[in-house]
Amino acid sequence: MTAMPVDRSDPRPLHAQVADALRAEIRDRSIPPGDALPSEAALRERFGVSRSVVRQALATLEDDGTVRRTRGRAPVAAVPTEHHRLVQRVTGLFDQFSAEGLSLRTAVVSLERTRSGPPSAVHHLVTEDLLRLERVRSVDDEALSYVRTWLPAGRFADLDSAMLANASLHRLMETRFDAVPSSGRRQIRAVPADPRIARELGVSDGAPLLLLEGGTFDQDGLPLEWFESWHRSDRVVFDIEADGAADQIRIAPGPSLAAVPPPEGTPESTASEAPAPYSGLDRAAALAAELRIELDRLRSGG
Repeated sequence: MTAMPVDRSDPRPLHAQVADALRAEIRDRSIPPGDALPSEAALRERFGVSRSVVRQALATLEDDGTVRRTRGRAPVAAVPTEHHRLVQRVTGLFDQFSAEGLSLRTAVVSLERTRSGPPSAVHHLVTEDLLRLERVRSVDDEALSYVRTWLPAGRFADLDSAMLANASLHRLMETRFDAVPSSGRRQIRAVPADPRIARELGVSDGAPLLLLEGGTFDQDGLPLEWFESWHRSDRVVFDIEADGAADQIRIAPGPSLAAVPPPEGTPESTASEAPAPYSGLDRAAALAAELRIELDRLRSGG
């Protein structure tokens, strides 16, 4: 790796700087899970620090679970804990995690009234009078997702940040505003982290994230919210239930699922005819393949 001496004008201790640099490389998989870290000698040369600083940095990473060390062997990047989200459910992340016995913490970054929003939000909510809510969702003090939600301001005028601290927005909609999230469409895409979201999620700029976005309707078919939710791709796995029902999830951007070629071995005579509808399993496989390709491209800097 390129030599990168620590910044001695930085008020942080030298070992903390070294630990932070290595932690960022492990999080964005420059050092993949299970791979050994460079030797102490290589780290000393790279950062321009003493052996004691390197050893203290490695001890810090071991204490917070970023690396694993076995006597007589080089420390290795720990295999991260993965959290699963079933994306075609209208149920929010808070309720899904609660059902699994996980405590999801929510920090409200901002809640403000605005008359500007992305065209998709304005179109879905049929109004320019919006509330923009931004939150960070965490498990065990580790940020998993950054969520930006637009709401119709008139309907949720009494909403405030205190209500949302470590709480479910969807549950609050039901109990305080008589609005039951009931249906909607979702899109998934792999995107690079912009600097602000990277900072909030503790990853490096440009690190690959999974973006889930879409709109939700209430029990009466009225528009309820538009959201964009960025998830750490090294911590969150999107699960898809595959069945024969009409799919409510689509991939964007990229080829439509109707353009996916027929399975290998399909006779040419039938392949040239109008294709039969793809099953939920075919669509799930296509979704997984496209996301995997896009995440690999982002990780390689392509």
